[in-house]
Amino acid sequence: MGQKVNPIGFRLAVNRDWRSRWFATKKEMPEFLLSDVKIRAYVKKKLQLAAVSKVVIERAWNSLRVTIHTARPGIVIGRKGAEIEKMTDDISKMSGGKQVKIDIVEIKTPELDAQLVAENVSLQIERRISFRRAMKKAVQTTMDFGARGIKIRCSGRLGGAEISRAEWYREGKIPLQTLRQAIDYGFAEALTVYGKIGVKCWVCHPEEGAPERERPERPQRRDRQDRGNRRGPGPGPAAAAPEAAAPAEEPAAAPEPAAV
Repeated sequence: MGQKVNPIGFRLAVNRDWRSRWFATKKEMPEFLLSDVKIRAYVKKKLQLAAVSKVVIERAWNSLRVTIHTARPGIVIGRKGAEIEKMTDDISKMSGGKQVKIDIVEIKTPELDAQLVAENVSLQIERRISFRRAMKKAVQTTMDFGARGIKIRCSGRLGGAEISRAEWYREGKIPLQTLRQAIDYGFAEALTVYGKIGVKCWVCHPEEGAPERERPERPQRRDRQDRGNRRGPGPGPAAAAPEAAAPAEEPAAAPEPAAV
């Protein structure tokens, strides 16, 4: 058995917050928990194409606040807010007639959200795109947007093989045991004709106020160019010595025409 822990739950006391924020008695706890599961499943199914990253649920005495984090807020709102009104009525019925308020938070850079990256890869696998190609493209795109590191892992009957296996790609730094590091985690499933393929994604966000990522390759290349210039003719100390000696030879050659 693998001794693995969810990276988000592992960091709850440090730099992550709960996705359900409420307090309940022993009697109310099962009802509230089941209600939260139903609401999340409903929102995910209803907004399948809206790139929903997470749903945060808060409860008060007789009211419910649902915050939807999405990369496409226009699809969630709908024309003249029609979609929001319908979702509000449906969620109110699920929660026993409580007053419901829906908030929408736009995700500015979906390429750095682990859940959306995992869902993007699973969507490509469902469309019969090669899983290796989808994973490599996602890794490259996330690193181009400034992430410190990313790791993607796909497992299942990859490529329709008889025996299931797992493959993963990693680039940059993914320090999973460093609690102060902002590691984002996402999981999605691709429903293919030969079974489910699970996609896990870890993204290491840059620390706030930290300097930009250093790239040591460029200074090394400059050093190599400098060494090459020193070997050939150039303004180096070896080339400057003959120039200084040349004017001293000219006065010795001048008296020859006078003697003739």
